[in-house]
Amino acid sequence: MHLFDEIAKKSHEQLVFCHDEVSGLRAIIAIHDTTLGPALGGTRMYPYKSDEDAIIDVLRLSRGMTYKSAAAGLNLGGGKAVIIGDPKKHKSEQLFRAYGRFVQSLAGRYITAEDVGTTVRDMEWVRHETDFVTGISRALGGSGDPSPMTALGVFEGMKAAAAFQRGNESLEGMRVSVQGVGAVGRHLVDMLVGDGAHVVVCDVDADNLAAVTDKHREVQVVDIDAIYDADVDIYAPCALGATLNPQTIGRLKASIVAGSANNQLAEDERDGAALAERGIVYAPDYVINAGGLINVANELEGYNRDRASQQVAGIYDIIRDILTIAKDEGKLPHEAADALALRRIAGIARIKSHYIGMPTSRRAGA
Repeated sequence: MHLFDEIAKKSHEQLVFCHDEVSGLRAIIAIHDTTLGPALGGTRMYPYKSDEDAIIDVLRLSRGMTYKSAAAGLNLGGGKAVIIGDPKKHKSEQLFRAYGRFVQSLAGRYITAEDVGTTVRDMEWVRHETDFVTGISRALGGSGDPSPMTALGVFEGMKAAAAFQRGNESLEGMRVSVQGVGAVGRHLVDMLVGDGAHVVVCDVDADNLAAVTDKHREVQVVDIDAIYDADVDIYAPCALGATLNPQTIGRLKASIVAGSANNQLAEDERDGAALAERGIVYAPDYVINAGGLINVANELEGYNRDRASQQVAGIYDIIRDILTIAKDEGKLPHEAADALALRRIAGIARIKSHYIGMPTSRRAGA
């Protein structure tokens, strides 16, 4: 791998390698773009097969956070971190506190939060060493688990896609397949059942399935691979990425794709076009799943759950606008989302190009 070539491909600003021998920490922090503000993005813990795999993942994820923040209207840039290790075996207070010291060393350029493989408790350990962390417990003034807000954003975006396609946002009577019923998918099922939808689910984890079916006896369970063939109106990928590819798109009976998973299109142009050719409305993943980001971003101003919920519900309007732009301008939905994000970044970059003089003494030592 030619490291600087990889960084330059997507215009990343900074890549930081973090190592602590005592705790066993091996982490990488990627800062993609800070035009709109400090880079905010979660810390993922995963047993990557190679350092190269970890680098590719953190670069890809951090770029996605830039677009997600911009499209969501947040004054934040894009960043992400990965810790190389098995979250079921290698977690410790020492490891996360060591990681927190590396976050602190970036002096606010990167603000972290929980992600796949990390939890609120882990972020509280990080908080012992840095101020630049969100997603902490409500007891400490944070927002707690962001997954309910992520699910709310997906639910609102799903309704917006339904309204765009058929002129009615109600999901009552519609059939929805939810691929993955972990933290986010489980909350999404609650909302769908509450709205009168008929829900089909799958998951690799039997405990996840049991948690859903014990609560909602009417939910139908299908095998992992059978989810693509389910006779549904909406397909909601809420687990792994790249589930929309040449092997699966032709099997879908759904006319809407709207889920929480990141990087749902295996290849953006090819698979986005394939969905459009089949008349399937696609709600771009990094927009519809921005609820968790919006939620933790609210901690930076002093967390207020009602305010956060209202902002997350605004994903409805953003998805509606993106689908309208795509239709009016002849773009694929992911292209319209990218254009919306890039226009905002470019506009703010022009404003920031103006020198406004030395800072005023609004605070001591300014």
